[in-house]
Amino acid sequence: MTGRIRMPRLAVGVAALLLIAGAATGCRPEPGPGATSTPGDVPSNTPTLQIKTPTPDPSISPTDKPQAGFEMPQSCEEIYSPAMLAQLQSANPPLNDPGVTMLSSENADVLEIVHSGAATLRCSWGKPSEYGLATNITTIDAAQGATVQSALQSAGFGCEPLGDGTVCRIQQSGVTLDDNPYTRGETHYIGDKALVTTAWINFAPQGYTEDVVATLWG
Repeated sequence: MTGRIRMPRLAVGVAALLLIAGAATGCRPEPGPGATSTPGDVPSNTPTLQIKTPTPDPSISPTDKPQAGFEMPQSCEEIYSPAMLAQLQSANPPLNDPGVTMLSSENADVLEIVHSGAATLRCSWGKPSEYGLATNITTIDAAQGATVQSALQSAGFGCEPLGDGTVCRIQQSGVTLDDNPYTRGETHYIGDKALVTTAWINFAPQGYTEDVVATLWG
């Protein structure tokens, strides 16, 4: 965390069809002798109003709705399930300590996208130390997702399907300059419309990235 370690988403509108026959006008013969005409006389051929309502398509349900897609969360608390949030708050607070400057990746291709100006939410856990993690949620398009996956695989990350996307991981163990053993790594998820990047050192909660994916895309 201190930076001393380097890693070598139908509404169906139904329109009614209104058929109105226009009233016909014309000449009628003058009434014959003895015939009378009253204001209430109506010609027998006067057209009538007809309304036809189309039969709804039984294949369309008015309750059908499009699937919800990814939406950028407004706060870090929104990216976790309640259980995972409680675990993080207990195991390694605080959330977003201003002294934590750890990047969510050391891969240049990943950082280029994360710091490109795209909508990004940063979340970190822990105090400035050798124990914690940092996560970024960044919006991407399909081409950027393909670029990231290719770059990670080329850098030795192991990638596999997760949900409707791909998760890539790498881990390393070593010894610091103070002869303290450490384990650190990165876990990145390439999903529809967003990239989740996480770097951690000596703190890798089980199911962390899976929980974020299930919360944001579930």
